[in-house]
Amino acid sequence: MSKIIGEVVSIRGTIVKVRTDIDSEQVMPKIILKVTGKDDIMLESEFYDSSSELICINLTDSALLRRGDKVYSTYEPITVPTGKQTLGRMFNALGQTVDGGPVLKDVPRKSVYRTAPEKLRVDSRQPEILETGIKAIDFFTPFVKGSKVGIIGGAGVGKTVLTMELMNNIAQSGKLSCFIGIGERIREGYEMYQSLQQRNLLKNLIMFFAQMNEPAAMRMLVGNSAAAMIEDLRDTSKKDILCFVDNIYRLVQAGNELSTTIGRASSEGGYQASLFSDMLRFQDRLTSNQNGSITSVQTIYVPADDLSDPAVQEIYQQLDAVLVLSRAVAERGIHPAIDIIRTTSNLLVPNIVGQRHFSLVTKVQEIMSKYERLRSVVQIVGENELSEKDLRDYTTAERLTTFFSQNMFVAQDISGKKGEYFSREDTLNGIEKIVG
Repeated sequence: MSKIIGEVVSIRGTIVKVRTDIDSEQVMPKIILKVTGKDDIMLESEFYDSSSELICINLTDSALLRRGDKVYSTYEPITVPTGKQTLGRMFNALGQTVDGGPVLKDVPRKSVYRTAPEKLRVDSRQPEILETGIKAIDFFTPFVKGSKVGIIGGAGVGKTVLTMELMNNIAQSGKLSCFIGIGERIREGYEMYQSLQQRNLLKNLIMFFAQMNEPAAMRMLVGNSAAAMIEDLRDTSKKDILCFVDNIYRLVQAGNELSTTIGRASSEGGYQASLFSDMLRFQDRLTSNQNGSITSVQTIYVPADDLSDPAVQEIYQQLDAVLVLSRAVAERGIHPAIDIIRTTSNLLVPNIVGQRHFSLVTKVQEIMSKYERLRSVVQIVGENELSEKDLRDYTTAERLTTFFSQNMFVAQDISGKKGEYFSREDTLNGIEKIVG
């Protein structure tokens, strides 16, 4: 039996205080502690409150934990399995399979916490565009390997559907991908798994879930757990990987809940003081090197549709491109409901997308900006009062809006309309015909 290092003296929600005589250097932060006779309970050390009391987080949130329980240390951090055996499987934040399949045994495991690399390994390859088959994305926010793209919008505007469509289209090419579900509903996770399984898209996919009914610690941890597995897969398989995160805002939310429970003061915006470092620490793991690239697509829930929310702004700064979904566009029956004016990308430059693509985007944005100004006029006096040039631009904008609407493969069972895939070349040709 492992040596007992202390006992539980206080339990406040998921925060557990352990009195121990062990030197602080022997029980470092982020080490797993177990409870004698209750192997299902897993505590993670955080920091010493005093010279003899260790603050821990009850990852399993078990109600069986009691004051006086004896605690022993594993002297190891949380680890996740690695290797090709992980493909096609679903895991929780602790690296345990939750898909009902066989338990992974005798496979290498890796700490979920990143260690500093021995040397900087830079991806020296030229930027390469990854085609998604979705017109609005390939045109306004083209995926460049190794980039980070955000899908931002309020509840019910189509973030998850768009993510699933991207997974469907990209998985068809046989590329490796990972899905990280943070704080979403159990029903949504189950439906996504079933949908991907029915389409035979799980074989090159790894799924991680920490759903909304799980403790904040698990929702906060799942990003690191998935990142550890992705990093290993990138470096051992030497392949490019796509990472889908739904929903990155829930990661911030989990960190805020955890910080509040521990008793740390919030920042002026109401979020945890460590908001910036928490987000940066996760985003820095989704990077590319000489072995391969990690391209991430992150959905962002916007509280009350307020884009000025401090957490949304913090996430916004970490992204190369942001695709904004609009409730007003969705109400017009246009899907994906993309707000062309507010959608931005730092990657829309001639040396990446080409001069033809860049010029077309500039022209379309000018037309759509003018269209937004003319809409209020048309609503009051009608189209007949517009000048000939304004009417031509207004009509062109209406045609563009219709053009960017697209039937989704993942929604065809509900809509009854067959899904559509458009190559980037087809998209550019179609826009050229409209704008002239």
